[in-house]
Amino acid sequence: MALTMRTAFRTVDRGMRSALGVFEFCDAPDCLLRVRVTSATHALSLPGRVVAKQAPLLELHLWNEHIPPVPPDGPDLAWAVHTQRRLIASCHVLADKMSRDPRFAAVQAVGGITVILLPGKGTGGEKLFRRLGFWVFPYHSALGRFGEFWENLYSWWIMWTFNPSTLRHRQLIHLCRTEVWMLTDEFLRRYGANDERRQ
Repeated sequence: MALTMRTAFRTVDRGMRSALGVFEFCDAPDCLLRVRVTSATHALSLPGRVVAKQAPLLELHLWNEHIPPVPPDGPDLAWAVHTQRRLIASCHVLADKMSRDPRFAAVQAVGGITVILLPGKGTGGEKLFRRLGFWVFPYHSALGRFGEFWENLYSWWIMWTFNPSTLRHRQLIHLCRTEVWMLTDEFLRRYGANDERRQ
């Protein structure tokens, strides 16, 4: 029964990605990101610039089928380090693609909305995103708490379908959505071909 439901939800997820315009920018099996070109639903106050409402953004989406399987007891240090390295490598590939692909020419910021951060300042997830160069903001759905509940439910189903061990210590009612954004210029500086930190 669970297998049938997971298969069905994979189909639903493919349909949702297609409807939203989420696409793969590379075909590497270790890439952890898909992307979507969209518009800002509200102004973003980032260091050095305010990105206006309706400005073009590049929204990052986890490539769920490529996320390393979480150990049965939940994420451990080895899993976290391995996943972080693959995420950084994916950002390098994306930056290279952005510098050459006209679809990304007008994009003013890179980031998105995630539930993988635990609520509260100074948590491991927030520290990770800040180390990666993103600025972290509270998320508020345009539809209020009602909208956030349905968005969180969809995220919960995604985790249950693709990596159920991530739910071992997380309940639906405790999921918290967070926005993470970085100016495009900063993203290209950090992860582009001339980044000296690239390995």
